[in-house]
Formats: sequence, C-alpha cells, structure tokens
Amino acid sequence: MREAPENPLKNYRMKVLHILDSLNRGGAEMLELDVCRNAAKNGLELAFAATGGGSLEEDFRNSGVRFFRFQRRLPVDPRLVARLRKLIKKHGFDVVHTHQPVAGLHAFLATRGTPVKNVMSFQGFIPDRKNRLITKFLVPRMAANVSCSHGLTEWLAEVDRTDVAGFRMIYNGVDRARLAYDGESLREELKLAPDAFLFGMVAHFYTDRRKDQITLCKAFARVADDLPDAHLILVGRIEPGAEAKYAECRRIVAENGLAARVHFLGQRDDLAKVVKSLDVYVFSSFYEGLPIALMEAMLSKKPCILSDIAPHREVSSDGEFAEVFETENADELAGKLVKLARDADFREDLAGRAYEFAVRTFSIEAHLENLKKLYETILNQ
Repeated sequence: MREAPENPLKNYRMKVLHILDSLNRGGAEMLELDVCRNAAKNGLELAFAATGGGSLEEDFRNSGVRFFRFQRRLPVDPRLVARLRKLIKKHGFDVVHTHQPVAGLHAFLATRGTPVKNVMSFQGFIPDRKNRLITKFLVPRMAANVSCSHGLTEWLAEVDRTDVAGFRMIYNGVDRARLAYDGESLREELKLAPDAFLFGMVAHFYTDRRKDQITLCKAFARVADDLPDAHLILVGRIEPGAEAKYAECRRIVAENGLAARVHFLGQRDDLAKVVKSLDVYVFSSFYEGLPIALMEAMLSKKPCILSDIAPHREVSSDGEFAEVFETENADELAGKLVKLARDADFREDLAGRAYEFAVRTFSIEAHLENLKKLYETILNQ
C-alpha cells in the first residue's frame, strides 16, 4: 500500500500576522483578542498589528503576542503599505490574515511580489459601496476567504453578489476563561430586587439595518404587565447616525411607563458581569455573520431567543439550542419572553443543550485548530 506523502510543514513553525484596522470593542476585535491570548498554547506563532487604535489597545498589548501599532492616515495609505511590507519581510511572516476590506487591501499591497499568503475573514459587516468594491477586488486575489457561518456565505452570494466559490467556513471561537465572573451582579449595581428577572441584549445601535432593539422594546412592553418582576437590559454604544433608533426605543419605553424597568447601559467593558447576570439572552437582528456575543451567552449557559435569520437558524438547529421568533414580529417575541420566564425547567434544559453544543463548536481551541489546518493547506499548495 502506498504511504501518504509526509506533510512538508510537519516540523515547520509557520509565522502568522493578524491585522485589524480598529481596536474598538466589537465582535471581530474580541475574537482577535481571544486568538492572541491563546495562540501560543495552541501551537500557533502569531503576531498582531493594528492600523488604528481603540479602547482595547492595552488589552492587545498585554495579550501575549508581539504587538505592532501603526496609524492609517489615508483611505489607501502608501506609507502604511511600505511599513507593513518592511515588517512582514523583517519577521518572515508566511501568512497575513485580515478581517476588514481596508486592512485586507493594505495587506495585499504590502505582500505583492512575495510568497506570503493572504487570508481574509468575513464577519458580517454590512459594507458601503467603497468597501464592497474593495472586497470584490480582493476575493479572487486571496489565498483563502473565510466565512464565519454558512448563513453568511449564503447572504454574501445571494444579496451582496460576492463570488463565494472556494470560500472556507470556520466558526469563530470564544475563550471561556474570559467569561468567568464572581463579583457584584447587575441586580446589585442597579439596586434591583434579588429575584428580578433579567432579559438582555448586547449589541450596538448601528446606522445600518443590522440590530433590532426596537422590536425587543416593543415585545417587552407587551409582556411587562404579565411579568411584573421582569427588567430589560440593553448594552451597546450608539453609533453616529443611529440616534433615531435609540430615540425610538426610548419613546417606546417612556410611552409604556417602563423607564424604571428598561436599562440602557451604553457600552460596557464588563460583559462577563452583564451576561452572567441575565436570565434570558435575546438577540434580535436583521443581519449577522455569527455574533460573538451570542457564543458568549451560550457558553455562559444562558437560554437564548433569536430572530429568524440564516446564521441564527444555523445555531439554533430548529429550536434544539435556542428559541427562534419571526424577525421583526414583536408579538411572537413577546410570547417567547413569557414562555421562558415562566418555565424554569425549560430554561435550564435549553441552556444546558446550548452550552454543550457551544463547547463543541465555538471554543477558541476549535477555532485555532481550524485556522492552523487552513494555513497549512494554503502553504502546502
């Protein structure tokens, strides 16, 4: 019998550079932070470069990988391209991995004429016209394009008209150690009763049609009288241009006399505390890749209610791991809120099933193992 050829990279420790254009708190940033913190112990020699700053910069500096800080000053910055090229050559990186079109373009230009392989991941950002054009230019020029869910791949093909032939799918991962919390709860912080029942959603208010806090506020208003001990927690910053969405949520709350029971907490850095304090996690969205916040909730053993979009259906597995409501249907969501609030046994069972599924599917270890396999494949080509 013929022996399989030996992998030429078996004893070679590949060098990988990840790049982000922003270090503000968001799904891609939290994913990258978990990757950086766990790369070495999972056998990946990784360095990280930022071409812009943000609230997580200090966390990245202390993440355990080599950190390089640049500043992009132009939409396409020749000086940044030259500095990235110098960095990549100096350290001998084999693979450069980006998550945003602007970072992907600078990485591509910095590696032209070199054997370095470029990888670009798609996380579910809704691109404007400029970024859509950059993406269409980059996709056929990448060694690999990675989608974070099958649902996102379908959306890219059907709605965004992206050529997804040859796309790889790798679920994002979450470091469970980051979710540990044993301090003051939100009930104590907000001076709520110890038995207050907390629904919650962690999502920014975006200008584009992405998150749907409005439907959640409408649904909560419908059930507030039936669930007198219930409160709603909304966490996330207000993106410039999204003020009207935030104002509409405030209006719904005020008109229904719920100002004392709906808590707008803005952006928080203590998300482990927030998620651990919730009884039910709600993710009401129009569009997603596959949100890190949802993975965090499942890995924190929280029962989830999700809007009916493809990536959410993919995670819920027809209701096995999460309850699903028709997108933008406040009445159906209200029914789900009551169902979970009134049935503790069902909540516990649903959360347990979701947790076991998430450990198998969304661990940072599984994510890094799949990344290593991808890098080895493209370097072997």
